Amino acid sequence: MSELVQDTQETLERHEHLAHGAPDHHGRRIALLIGVLAAVLAVCDMSERSSQNAYLAHHVGASDEYAFYQARQTRALVLNQSAVLLDALPPTPQTAKAAQTARAEANRLIEDSDRGNGQKQILARAVAETKARDLALHRYEWFEIVTSALQIAIVLASVSVITRIRVIAFVGAGLGLVAAGLAALVATGSV
Repeated sequence: MSELVQDTQETLERHEHLAHGAPDHHGRRIALLIGVLAAVLAVCDMSERSSQNAYLAHHVGASDEYAFYQARQTRALVLNQSAVLLDALPPTPQTAKAAQTARAEANRLIEDSDRGNGQKQILARAVAETKARDLALHRYEWFEIVTSALQIAIVLASVSVITRIRVIAFVGAGLGLVAAGLAALVATGSV
């Protein structure tokens, strides 16, 4: 009987030892990986939103500048046509002066470079806003790809914890590393 008690005690001790088990290093490492990937994801998500906001701001700026350009061009055209019509009337001092004033105002609208509102300056600002808008859109699209890749990497790492398949963790870590590298390239303007 003592042999049976002794075997039972040994079995209970083994079960207690198994219940406490060896520390799960794989789970801790993957938890750390997931934390790092989540932090990188948060930074990339902020950059994505910043790029999206910059795109919208530059889009509005480009639209405003092109509308300003078009309004000044239309107004100058109307003034020039008014001067032509005034010149077609029988010449009087009033019609000649009105035609001259209309031409001077049309010229000012076109050549107002003193205040930076000439058509060339307005068009240059509109083109600059368009380029800035396109760059912000380009960055936004790349950050979308990066954040998606980081989300997939986090899912893969999580699956690795549940399945205890280390290869999935390595794939997730590799994808996260590639995504982080791509994010760095986008942030520096290399892509």
